[in-house]
Amino acid sequence: MIDEDAHNFSISALRNGDRVEFARMVETYYTPIYRLALKMLAHEQDAEDVLQTTFLKAFQNIQGFEGRSSLSTWLYRIAANEALMLLRRKRPEQSLDEEPAESEDNLPLPAQFTDWCCLPEKEFVTTEAKAQLDRAIQKLPEKLRVVFILRDIEGLAIKQTGEILNLTETAVKTRLLRARLALRESLSAYFSERLLLE
Repeated sequence: MIDEDAHNFSISALRNGDRVEFARMVETYYTPIYRLALKMLAHEQDAEDVLQTTFLKAFQNIQGFEGRSSLSTWLYRIAANEALMLLRRKRPEQSLDEEPAESEDNLPLPAQFTDWCCLPEKEFVTTEAKAQLDRAIQKLPEKLRVVFILRDIEGLAIKQTGEILNLTETAVKTRLLRARLALRESLSAYFSERLLLE
């Protein structure tokens, strides 16, 4: 997570087209924005397209940035919207709005839970385990995936995640819980096999 206060961006300089300040902003946010896009889309070229579009739109629309949210929240919002729009274009038959009501009572309970307490820590950081996690993240519905990436991978606060996605904090928490439960179930089969090999 980026400490925005440490970078002290001059919004007025950005609005005035200061290319040095804009380059500094790009350098600061290049990696987290690319990481978000790559985790959302699982395709390097698509992630690079989202990255370029995000900074292009930021440059074109900086005059409209009112500072009600932080600069990072604004950039993440642009990137998340671009990634979601790209997913919609690739799968037009799926609507991101067609999701069950955000009620914790409706949360599906995972059918399989594995107690991973007995696995050595090294099992969780292998290349294979990381690839398995990436595949599991890609299987999440887009609305859950983006919340999980922003909150658990990028380390953003619940409040900032809500601001980026225009969600209430309750909705963020609900989607995050659903994402974590789905990932836990998805990874249970894999780690069950690892336990058998121990």
